Amino acid sequence: VPTAAPSLPARWPARLHIVTGKGGTGKTTVAAALALALASEGRRTLLVEVEQRQGIAQVFDRAPLPYEERAIATGWPGTASGGGGEVFALAVDAEEALLEYLDIFYRLGRAGRALQKLGAIDFATTIAPGVRDVLLTGKVKEAVTRTVDGRRVYDAVVLDAPPTGRVGRFLNVTAETARLTRVGPIKTQSEGVATVLRSPMTAVHVVTLLEEMPVQETADAVAELQRLKLPVGSIIVNATRPPLLRRGRVTRAEVRRGLLAAGLPADQKVVAGLVEQAEAYLQRQALEDSLRAELTALGRPLVELPLLTEGVRPSNLYELARILLEAPGPAGRPS
Repeated sequence: VPTAAPSLPARWPARLHIVTGKGGTGKTTVAAALALALASEGRRTLLVEVEQRQGIAQVFDRAPLPYEERAIATGWPGTASGGGGEVFALAVDAEEALLEYLDIFYRLGRAGRALQKLGAIDFATTIAPGVRDVLLTGKVKEAVTRTVDGRRVYDAVVLDAPPTGRVGRFLNVTAETARLTRVGPIKTQSEGVATVLRSPMTAVHVVTLLEEMPVQETADAVAELQRLKLPVGSIIVNATRPPLLRRGRVTRAEVRRGLLAAGLPADQKVVAGLVEQAEAYLQRQALEDSLRAELTALGRPLVELPLLTEGVRPSNLYELARILLEAPGPAGRPS
């Protein structure tokens, strides 16, 4: 762990950070880095996953997580708040969440476990996926609002949410359930979750790559989230690379001079091959510039994270967290 972190004002002021993105964009890695960034501001932070992929355990190089909250990392010490906070992790299981729900609202206790043995709970969460999503988002809302002795247990919660193709339905299911259910605990819980998700305490961040399909899916997701009146936070461009060549045209004469200056072979075949590669690279660079402009036009703060050439390691997550802390702009103020 680095010995010091930037001493800056809160860069991500929302209390619930929902991280989504097209599959393969690295949303779990970004969610983990964001949790470390929040902890480095001195905040006690809970990192939650709901897809049963054990992605959090993988990025932190730990054993699979049980259905319980446990400390997995700390933020940088020496922050403006006087010290690094902790990151806790939770892998939410739909069946366990339903048992918890039945115990809290219906006092079933052992009877709920009996239902589990009979397969009724698995049947309920499979046959009615909307109920499953209500339970998952309900558990996240409970963590956000939980208090002990009048104080919040967590200063911030980061949710590694489903990908962009499903996130709108996932986050809006509680509003739909509240509308369809007239009375009872399910309606009360659904209304409470929908209120938190649409409040100023929440921000939905979208992770993308500078590639055509992820950028298009990001634009579609932002539009859907805004239509559903869910608060959009930042667009986080993951796995970016620094430019290797200046924009413009690479000539054979330039390449030949460079090879000769470096004491390398500069025959016609070598020069022609390097020029072809340079032109392909510049075309790719121009495409990335165009895609970056499309993302900027969405009107949300843009944060760029570098490609981790050595792969995702716990130590690399701290570097991404540092970049997230230092990035300019009001990323935590949702639209």
